[in-house]
Amino acid sequence: MIKILNIVGARPNFMKVAPLHRAFEQRPEIESKIVHTGQHFDAKMSDVFFEQLQMPKPHYFLGVGGGSHTEVTAKTMLEFEKVLLEEKPDLVLVVGDVNATLACTLVAIKSHIPVAHVEAGLRSGDRAMPEELNRILTDSVAEYLFITEQSGVDNLKHEGVPDEKVFFVGNVMIDSLVHYLEKARETSVLEDFGLQKDEYAVVTMHRPANVDTPEGLEAILNIIADTTRYKKVVLPIHPRTANNFKKFGLSEKLEAIEGLILTEPQGYLEFLQLMQNASIIITDSGGIQEETTFLQIPCLTFRDSTERPITVEIGTNQLLADLNPVTVHEKLLEILAGKTKKGQIPPLWDGHTSERIADILIEKLDK
Repeated sequence: MIKILNIVGARPNFMKVAPLHRAFEQRPEIESKIVHTGQHFDAKMSDVFFEQLQMPKPHYFLGVGGGSHTEVTAKTMLEFEKVLLEEKPDLVLVVGDVNATLACTLVAIKSHIPVAHVEAGLRSGDRAMPEELNRILTDSVAEYLFITEQSGVDNLKHEGVPDEKVFFVGNVMIDSLVHYLEKARETSVLEDFGLQKDEYAVVTMHRPANVDTPEGLEAILNIIADTTRYKKVVLPIHPRTANNFKKFGLSEKLEAIEGLILTEPQGYLEFLQLMQNASIIITDSGGIQEETTFLQIPCLTFRDSTERPITVEIGTNQLLADLNPVTVHEKLLEILAGKTKKGQIPPLWDGHTSERIADILIEKLDK
């Protein structure tokens, strides 16, 4: 029996671990347990995802909560070490690039337990992003590196990672999307907000570079107000973004925009339904770049660079270097006029990545 501890810390992790845990449970050779570090502790950002993704109650909840990057990483390491000593797993599996990913990787490696990193090899080239450092450091010590796109293979080769550690398997985020697409259509979110297909845009903003200054928030206000001239706008507001609007005295200005539907963070199924029926997505998220590429929905991403270049190269994603309302206006009119690139679905984004990962781990560990 191969015992695997799967680490989830923040909201994007849940959609990645859910299909993996499901695939592992279907293999009699694997005992799969979930460790929730509690980096996202708000019910809207965490509990609803476990429920909708049909994940079992986590076997361990570390209750780390918020704080600085150093605080979250340190508290996670201290609490996870207790779990590791109790469980003595054969493998620790981490996903993505949040602080929990690096923290649990360091504890496992120092305890001589191999680590599998799902979504390895992605690089933005921007080391000012905490996520970039988490990715680089995790990949440098992980034993099994599971890749979503060709850039990941190229990056790891450039960094000198041995080929035998690298496995191009596809995208587990798409596994969840494919699995729950029909279920998402059963939600009432469009009716609840009085929306019809293609008559609205979805906006999400949460990255510090975009929402931590009054200048950034003013630009977001202008972008939303301009977009509402053509489409309704749905803004599921991230707690960080909402707090900053209050902090800088801009909440009333946001709420006064006519045509804006301002809502709390949505459950996975509701947000999936909103995405697949939108005419355009405006975001600074990483995962949404991938989901919109699969759904073939035009996406404008406010980032200088992306660690997911396949979404730009063959997908529906376009990068915008700054929050310039004039540029967004031009791009918006192009998209609404149908003058946008037609994307393709990347190789192996087929809904079966988790099964491939399970097979590889059984082959490598069951000896």
